[in-house]
Amino acid sequence: MQQTELSQQDYAERVDQIIATLKQDLPTLFERDISYAIYSQNIYFRDPVNVFKGKLNYRIIFWTLRFHGRLFFTTLSFDLHDVYSVDLTTIRADWTVRGSLRVPWKAKLYFDGYSTYHLNSAALIDQHIDTWDRPPKEILQQFFRRPPD
Repeated sequence: MQQTELSQQDYAERVDQIIATLKQDLPTLFERDISYAIYSQNIYFRDPVNVFKGKLNYRIIFWTLRFHGRLFFTTLSFDLHDVYSVDLTTIRADWTVRGSLRVPWKAKLYFDGYSTYHLNSAALIDQHIDTWDRPPKEILQQFFRRPPD
């Protein structure tokens, strides 16, 4: 599929649509699938533990999040704080992930982060970079802490 250049007005409208889609999709990403129409075929994804390219791999990571979320957590939520345009080709989403691990001591998971989305000339997301407030090892250590009695 060949991508075509959009007029400035069409591009701006598309950015608004993408922001609206992210606001709708992200809060429920652990419960149901997201809309992939806003992403390019060659989407590049990076977070502190994963790097990959391609829409199929992108779909797999969201399926994996839902699967493992249901398997390992009694509760798991993605709290979306804000989604906004940083500049003409960049969107940012600020969020918090929190949950309760399915273990007898009911370990809690909590970390803040943000997603930076870069848009190509066709106003499709071609990069999604996640930044977390702590290193992955520190986040995983929460699984082994017992809450105070």
